[in-house]
Amino acid sequence: MGFLAPAGPIGGARLPTRALPAHPGAFYSARVDSPERTSLHDARLVAIERTLRAKRPAPAPPRGFEAAVALLLRPGSDLDILLIRRAQHPSDPWSGHVALPGGRRHQADPDLSATARRETREEVGLDLDRVGRLLGGLQPVVPSSSRLPSLSVTPFVFAVEPGHDLTLDAREVDAAVWVPLSELRDERAAGEILIELEGGSRRFPSLTWQDYVVWGLTLRILHELFEVVHDS
Repeated sequence: MGFLAPAGPIGGARLPTRALPAHPGAFYSARVDSPERTSLHDARLVAIERTLRAKRPAPAPPRGFEAAVALLLRPGSDLDILLIRRAQHPSDPWSGHVALPGGRRHQADPDLSATARRETREEVGLDLDRVGRLLGGLQPVVPSSSRLPSLSVTPFVFAVEPGHDLTLDAREVDAAVWVPLSELRDERAAGEILIELEGGSRRFPSLTWQDYVVWGLTLRILHELFEVVHDS
């Protein structure tokens, strides 16, 4: 679970989870002929899928270890994307950051898309094999700072049915929120964040939605998604 946690529950114990309600106006049924299943083929999602297939991302560059994240798009009046706030953990360099569900590839994962599915299920309780559809992948990214672990992160874009509750693993995730993609793409969301580093502080580009501030690796991934949406 996550980028630095071991492959099983710590000490064999199950930590508490918290359930979040689904959008009050959303459907819940997951039958094959239900509105939710039809929503996975929303015209906007089909266009994004077509663009992703045309781009054909390059293989992940060789790094210390592999990881994957999931960009979850939920259709409605807008396309919503799920952002999480990572739990505070002293060994996690992304502790407390706004991020995407994801983490390190486990030996049992057949590929990196399986990593993204597993991490999403573990962190926020969404089974993408049941309530989602893979649209495609983005270019792998690597941290630009030598202070961060040596890894490559491959993002995968999934469509997700509306109307399903989130169950957060308290060990991994402090909070999660569905954010309208158009509001993140709005120029008024763009700004800077001041980060304290060894030797002083530094400003980084950021996106802000309410009290969620996205920067760093996650921001780079979102910017590529924005390009895909624009091209679609």
